[in-house]
Amino acid sequence: MLSSEELERYARHIVLREVGGPGQAALKEACVLVIGAGGLGAPALMYLAAAGVGTLGVVDDDVVSLSNLQRQIIHDTYDIGKAKVDSAAERIAGLNPHVSFAAHATRLNAGNALELIGSYDLVLDGSDNFDTRYLVSDACYLAGKPLITAALGMFDGSLTTIRAHERNAQGEFNPTYRCLFPEPPPPGTVPTCAEAGVMGALAGILGSMMALEAIREIVGFGEGLVGRLLMVDARSMRFETLRYARDPLNPLNGDAPVVTDLSAHR
Repeated sequence: MLSSEELERYARHIVLREVGGPGQAALKEACVLVIGAGGLGAPALMYLAAAGVGTLGVVDDDVVSLSNLQRQIIHDTYDIGKAKVDSAAERIAGLNPHVSFAAHATRLNAGNALELIGSYDLVLDGSDNFDTRYLVSDACYLAGKPLITAALGMFDGSLTTIRAHERNAQGEFNPTYRCLFPEPPPPGTVPTCAEAGVMGALAGILGSMMALEAIREIVGFGEGLVGRLLMVDARSMRFETLRYARDPLNPLNGDAPVVTDLSAHR
């Protein structure tokens, strides 16, 4: 049940036919884990909290630095040197006291991934490296959890939803992250954010779109991004969608799966 204060707070959602009271109640019952309280995770966390997601968790072992503030809008100047999960917790509490916040001040790894992910309904991956992206994707498949994953370049970004543990209307498994990107690029071939730079507002766009896709997944309206990669080019302000399918050779839900645990990850 929504309190009278919540009914007023979420009034602009509730009047939407696609959301209404049942959709808002579903948001209140949802548990969402965000990997990283950085450029993507910061706006995603704020919009999910504003939307009334009942439980938000964040995994991050970093502290706030001055160079973060150009794009990581959940933190401010007074948070420099503070753990990002603590800074995010304070901002979320001020934004919406109805949200329960779980701070996981640790780095996601093969030893803790399944335990952390297993207690949530939905995972958003806003990490900034390929090792973590493949780890999160594999862990979500093994834990049977849907995953929304995004990535940023200098002036470009991408977003997709992975439900590889489920089958489509034709009875076939949905594609995995490894169907889209079979192998990570060789080390050193993709510059880091610190090396190449990133447009701060672009992180806000992609992070907000992650939150929107998460809300859509929870409430159940419209067409999601399963099997579709949304690509954003900020130089030309162009949005394109690429469809991709399950690769029968992928090691997770392919015809001869070989990944059955996270032992291959560090």
